[in-house]
Amino acid sequence: MMTDPIADMLTRIRNAQITRHATVVIPASKTKRRIAEILVEAGYLTSVQDAKTDGGHDAFQLELKYLDGEPVLQKLSRESTPGRRQYVKASEIPEVRNGLGLAILSTSHGVLSGATARDKNVGGEVLATFY
Repeated sequence: MMTDPIADMLTRIRNAQITRHATVVIPASKTKRRIAEILVEAGYLTSVQDAKTDGGHDAFQLELKYLDGEPVLQKLSRESTPGRRQYVKASEIPEVRNGLGLAILSTSHGVLSGATARDKNVGGEVLATFY
């Protein structure tokens, strides 16, 4: 039984990058899929494609992005956990690396990047930060 699927997703990405894999397969959920799509839009990943696991369960495949042999995604950090939720107002959305990084929030408007949530003036739960 998995208690934190988002942390599992980030760990799978981190482990795949350490071993220089081109792709990684993640068990599917709407939230994880949206996080992956935001990472593709921000340029941290190359693509997201539907896939199946060995057991036939729904999944998606992430194509990792490298620049000069180094992963583009340097740091993945789970901010809000099942035991310690972290909620912020629109004015308190964290700026990761002075705007060079990315925060992802779960809001009443869906899963959004920090910049988009700031533009829409909505706060929410800070799921993860990336740079």
